Amino acid sequence: MRLSQLFLKTTRDISKDEVSKNAQLLTKGGYVNQLMAGVYSYLPLGYRVLQKIERIICEEMDAMGGQELLLPALHPKENWLATGRWDGLDVLFKLKGAGDRDLALGATHEEVVTPLGMTVLQSYKDFPKAVYQIQTKFRNEARAKSGLLRGREFRMKDMYSFHTSQDDLDAFYERSIEAYVNVYRRCGLGDVTYLTYASGGTFSKYSHEFQTVTDSGEDLIYIVPGKGRVAINKEIIDDPEALASILPNYQPGDEKKLETAKAIEVGNIFKLGTKYSGAFDFEYTDKDGSRKVPVMGCYGLGPSRLMGTVAEVLSDEHGLVWPEEIAPYKVGLMCLRPGDEACKKAADEAYAALQKAGVEVLYDDSEASAGEKFAQMDLLGLPWQAVVGPKSAAEGKIEWKKRATGEKSVLLAGAWPF
Repeated sequence: MRLSQLFLKTTRDISKDEVSKNAQLLTKGGYVNQLMAGVYSYLPLGYRVLQKIERIICEEMDAMGGQELLLPALHPKENWLATGRWDGLDVLFKLKGAGDRDLALGATHEEVVTPLGMTVLQSYKDFPKAVYQIQTKFRNEARAKSGLLRGREFRMKDMYSFHTSQDDLDAFYERSIEAYVNVYRRCGLGDVTYLTYASGGTFSKYSHEFQTVTDSGEDLIYIVPGKGRVAINKEIIDDPEALASILPNYQPGDEKKLETAKAIEVGNIFKLGTKYSGAFDFEYTDKDGSRKVPVMGCYGLGPSRLMGTVAEVLSDEHGLVWPEEIAPYKVGLMCLRPGDEACKKAADEAYAALQKAGVEVLYDDSEASAGEKFAQMDLLGLPWQAVVGPKSAAEGKIEWKKRATGEKSVLLAGAWPF
């Protein structure tokens, strides 16, 4: 893609309302544009990042046996009354449809997927099954803030699993943890994301969150030593029984010795048990002909929130620093003097060669100064920068810089550092 053709406008001036780092960087870089508080447009660069994150999520969900579908965003009131959440979920968007019918915009989809499962899963032979979707969700947050981290409209991957036994649910739940770890690793956050024990509420003894450590995080976690990247949520840190099951050789007071860290929640998983299947009188026929209620699990992960977290964590004073697997383009190619015929020819040839090799490249063919081009490329945060100037063009070479480390090299045209 030539920069001159891209629907892009980077800027230095942004709204004073954009106080979070991710919102500032993504807005300055022309990745997103705020329509109103908690609602963003994803511009071409931002949408490419979002799509790549969603592709990674789909690949990992498919690998663990999930099947993708798409559920309605518009829900009837009756389904939410069945679970008690029509009045119990305070962020639910409610609206009136034709005939004065009460409707809701999907904040989550247990109320839709559970009765759907009833129509398909009727015998023990139909189990287990897991289905997931990536969809725009709506939550009427009282204080939408923190850019992509807390919105009123956002992208969410929600997966739901159906099982005939607790043991089968437990096994699938453990596989989901591995899949989530893979997602964060591929998105560049593997080394700073912790499996975090949280309260299970009415569903189970524990649920689990995935928390990414950063100084800008809103949550506080307690890091467990000697267990890899495992932590405890602030909500259960005063529960001696919980601590004894999580901390090795726990003694009262050990919790005060744990390292604390600020973090951003980037995913959560729950064992729902029969809470929703029971609410809808969902039963199946077991081997012995008896009628039983299936147990369920749910697994949430927000691609848009994950994108904002990457912007928060993997950035520096110059701008964004995208990991290669989710970067909108792999290479940012700059022609420092497009008015110089030899320089332009060399840059055009490099652009054509990269494209032919299947390398995603954004070619800055603008008339901006060299300083402006360097600053803009640093802001955009593409993994590699390739520079063609009059001197390098004359020598048949290209100057390369790795954005994450600043490491530079000069290679013959046609030779690449990756």
